[in-house]
Amino acid sequence: MKKLNKNIKIIVEKTDTGFSAYCEEYPIFTTGRTVSELLNNAFEATQLYFEDQFEVSHNNLNFEIDFVQFFKYYKVINAKFLAEKIGMNPTLLSQYVQGHKKPSESQTEKIILGIQQIGQELSEINLIYKM
Repeated sequence: MKKLNKNIKIIVEKTDTGFSAYCEEYPIFTTGRTVSELLNNAFEATQLYFEDQFEVSHNNLNFEIDFVQFFKYYKVINAKFLAEKIGMNPTLLSQYVQGHKKPSESQTEKIILGIQQIGQELSEINLIYKM
């Protein structure tokens, strides 16, 4: 079977019961109680849609979530701390987080890089417990 040669954008939204995801280009929709479940369900839904035409890999899926949805779910990321870490005005970042303003492409990249840097730092830390 022929491999799919394009990326599929999947838009993720937070719901009261978990998450939903959909594709604007193809009739692909799914839900999940957790992000992990949603990602697996979206991959399965995409495979089902293309099953007789193309072989789909995880690399074909690009998941997107807007700032408001992201910060609504990942409440552990403090906007003020993130703003200080990336050298951004905390009030401005707060306006992005609340959906009052939309960041420019360069501001979006700056925020994403800051979030990724925090994730990288956290993944490299080994927590220990001493009595």
